[in-house]
Amino acid sequence: MKITCGVEVRAAGMLVSPGQVRHTARIVGFHDAIRFAERENLADYDPAFAVNPTTDEQEDSGGRARVAAVLSEIVGLFASAGWDAVLVTDCIEHVVYRAGDLTSRPNAVEVLRRDRAISTLLGIPPRSWAALLRIVLGHPDRKHTGTPIGDGVLLRLLSGEPLDSLRCDTGLMAAVWAAHPDKHEP
Repeated sequence: MKITCGVEVRAAGMLVSPGQVRHTARIVGFHDAIRFAERENLADYDPAFAVNPTTDEQEDSGGRARVAAVLSEIVGLFASAGWDAVLVTDCIEHVVYRAGDLTSRPNAVEVLRRDRAISTLLGIPPRSWAALLRIVLGHPDRKHTGTPIGDGVLLRLLSGEPLDSLRCDTGLMAAVWAAHPDKHEP
């Protein structure tokens, strides 16, 4: 009984079955597993775990402020073409929230475009929803890669392009105006 209990304790420490521990020739030289959460100071284990609250918060708040400003600029761009600002805000927030979980911008466009429930919940016709996605995230077709159409408004603003240059882009403004929900009522 004493040997069985010892084997079970050793097996639990090594995260293997008791049957594997009984064959000691295979496990000689191995030690108990060290669980990640059992470490006293994670920063000693890897410097990436070091947290400095004063500098980390400043860096993060600067990034958040920049993203919030870009999203506000996108809403302003659509509102200048006659879109309802509240509707555009809800749409853009959903797009950005979902795009963060997906692997790439083209993938995000396709996944969001196929989600028919969202356009219904937001009260926007499917054609306007698909156009909004292509305008904000970029056209997913490979032939548009690296072009303003392929990059989308979000990437263009995040990469430093000024909002005035987007407003002067007649093709973009025509697409925003043509995608207006009132033009695609069912």
